[in-house]
Amino acid sequence: MPVCQVEELATADAILFGTPTRFGNLCGQMRNFLDQTGALWARGAFVGKVGSVFNLERHAARRTGVDDLELPHHPPAPRPDPRRTVPYTFEGQSRLNEITGGSPYGASTIAGSRGERRRSENELETARFQGEHVARIASKMMA
Repeated sequence: MPVCQVEELATADAILFGTPTRFGNLCGQMRNFLDQTGALWARGAFVGKVGSVFNLERHAARRTGVDDLELPHHPPAPRPDPRRTVPYTFEGQSRLNEITGGSPYGASTIAGSRGERRRSENELETARFQGEHVARIASKMMA
């Protein structure tokens, strides 16, 4: 799987940050990555970029990890809809026929306490929708 280098963020039109969460917090690797972006922020490299977040949580309390990703400088603003990167028009987040991740705050999945649960098709569709939604907005902004 390709790994993004910090400097690549400066050339992106849109940035989606995603991380597994541990005990309701970002994983250490993501915190380390974000810590390395200070020079980009200082020179204004995030200004005018579209940003969004997603995460993986071992239980339903996945909102905390997303909050941690919504630091004042990460993701860059403006976002597609400041508090709804997956708008309510995406019907997959309103399903009642299965346990599923995903919310207006972004795509997510619930892994189970031992990581035994795999992504559902609905969770994958939520992630695809979020990525396409962010890309459409970035494309309009960059036009």
